[in-house]
Amino acid sequence: MESDTPIRVLDLFAGAGGLTAGFHQASPRFRSVAAVEMDPFAATSYSKTFSEADVFTGSIQEWNSLDSAADSIDVVVGGPPCQGFSTLGKQDAEDERNSLWREYATVLTRVKPKYFIVENVPAFAKSPQYRDFVEATAPGGFLSDYAFAHRVLDSADFGAPQARRRTVIIGHHRDLDAPCFPEPTHSADGADGLLPYRTVRQVLARVPRTPDRDAVFDARITTVDGRPSHGPFAPRDLHWSRSYTGLSKRRFAAIPAGGNRTDLPDDLKAPCWLRHTSGSLDVMGRLRWDRPSVTIRTEFFKPEKGRYLHPEEDRAITHYEAALLQGFPRTHRFVGSRTSIARQIGNAIPIPLGSAIARSLLEEF
Repeated sequence: MESDTPIRVLDLFAGAGGLTAGFHQASPRFRSVAAVEMDPFAATSYSKTFSEADVFTGSIQEWNSLDSAADSIDVVVGGPPCQGFSTLGKQDAEDERNSLWREYATVLTRVKPKYFIVENVPAFAKSPQYRDFVEATAPGGFLSDYAFAHRVLDSADFGAPQARRRTVIIGHHRDLDAPCFPEPTHSADGADGLLPYRTVRQVLARVPRTPDRDAVFDARITTVDGRPSHGPFAPRDLHWSRSYTGLSKRRFAAIPAGGNRTDLPDDLKAPCWLRHTSGSLDVMGRLRWDRPSVTIRTEFFKPEKGRYLHPEEDRAITHYEAALLQGFPRTHRFVGSRTSIARQIGNAIPIPLGSAIARSLLEEF
């Protein structure tokens, strides 16, 4: 291919477009031409950000039932929902969401891309669904034209100011050479010629300490799927906070830098914390200035869900701060309720990790 030839990308389970954002950041040659996302708010965020893409709002099963498919796709990307085998909460190997890998595989047989990317939780590589994927690509399997390899990658190793481990599958048509996986560019100590990990301080230090965009949220009204909603918002518009109870404020004030619920005096601890002194030490924890953040999940705005207190301020991180820790660029747009947008941010792959994967794949074009 010529160096300026567009590389056409189809994004499945696209969310708000975090993986696509990483690909676009890696090279202008990557062009999102189509996406499939069943959540109407995330789909709208995607279309507001990547206006050139044909976004199908519906399930992948519905998209696969259509007679037409996206044409001339070079790369298929996507991360099927992982709740059924996530290490968080109850694991259920029979969760129907786990079977969505088959729908992803069906897309590969329809559009016949040169390469494909799957990203998921680390546990995916040990799941029955992964083994089924291996069997499907074996001789005689319905995906036997393809082969793949996988690694578990940590986003902090690729310049994200966040520790987040993901299983990444890179697949290729057997007529083509197997792409290489990206090699780390960062490390905890910056040894061996690598850069030091990016830290919370590097991305949040200049953010206004007082959230200042509540009025923007209330004033910006739009319609999604016939329902009133909010947006579109640029990341800077997302500097919102919650209204905390007096008890919550006293708890926050009692937690020191780098601390957590165990630092609270007994009179400020919840009854369950008094009964259970072990378990997660990230609950009601403060982010540490000079380390990458913990994994940004969908309820980062709730300190009781993890280490999501601001390093110094007596509040949880805002949607804007979470978007920065995920690496979303200023050009990204979000639509939906506060909870919906938080889910879109938390469900995304960190943009620097997506970009590293894309740069590695770019060498094959």
